[in-house]
Amino acid sequence: MAKLEPDDKLIRKLAALLDETGLTEIEYEADGQRIRVGRAASGVAASVAPPGAPQAPGAQAAPAGPAAEAVPQGTIVSPMVGTVYVAAEPGGAPLVKVGDLVTEGQTLLIIEAMKVMNPMTSPRAGKITRIFVSDGQPVEFGEPLIVVD
Repeated sequence: MAKLEPDDKLIRKLAALLDETGLTEIEYEADGQRIRVGRAASGVAASVAPPGAPQAPGAQAAPAGPAAEAVPQGTIVSPMVGTVYVAAEPGGAPLVKVGDLVTEGQTLLIIEAMKVMNPMTSPRAGKITRIFVSDGQPVEFGEPLIVVD
């Protein structure tokens, strides 16, 4: 199978189209390459796959299993697959705890994806009422991370 090279310009164009139209997801296929860009609660994520490949789970996916529960309002979901870090440095104090008041744009946690540290920021001011993840935990696209009420 040939290696797929993401077209950064096209992905940015599709992400801008999401903002412009208010869509939550868009998929484009050409020359044997499929690009899917979807909006999560805290940003935009993109995936590149060959035609016929299985689709990534939706942005509002809930945890699986018998203990699965409804995702509370105000939940911030992961915009990517990666590893969550709750502190700015190994062994450091958590960036936020349940009960903390946060401001819009404040870093809540960090997701490492492809050796890049991606800060996840609060989309609004509020209070942290629940944290679904722990330090070093792998997360999937659309998985609940934290609740800001």
